[in-house]
Amino acid sequence: MQAFARGLRLALEAFGGLLLALLTALVTVAATIRYFGSGLSWYDEVAPILLAWVTYFGAALVALQRGHLGFDNIVRRLGPGGRKVAFVTAEALTIAFFLALAWGGYRLSAVISGERLMSVDWFPSVVAQAVIPIASIFFVAAELVSLPAAWQKLNSPDDGVEAADHLT
Repeated sequence: MQAFARGLRLALEAFGGLLLALLTALVTVAATIRYFGSGLSWYDEVAPILLAWVTYFGAALVALQRGHLGFDNIVRRLGPGGRKVAFVTAEALTIAFFLALAWGGYRLSAVISGERLMSVDWFPSVVAQAVIPIASIFFVAAELVSLPAAWQKLNSPDDGVEAADHLT
């Protein structure tokens, strides 16, 4: 499982980094060209697509590292049974949501299968929208891979409660 988690992290970091570099280069080139009085006709359509891909894959990477916002301080104050119920409920809802999102994205791809981007008419819209099901599955994989460590941390001693008590 550790090897799979490392491979998933490496893949998400590499692909996310590549997407971020492409988006940065595109924005830099487009801004430079616009500064000199011209523009790229396809920029306004392609840049948001790249941003969506960066966002979705970045979210999956953050999920792998358990870095999304949560209610840890509230959950830690619950009793052991309440913690387990809250944890299982949150995990089940998150995974169910992303599986539903993956299914919806897959269904969307069937609807738009013959369409192309407006400004880059050789590029299929289905490739641009494929981020929804693909990244959703990566998100679910990240949740599942990081689940055992999160469960173990949930059942560890409450060193976080005392730290939170000092702040109030």
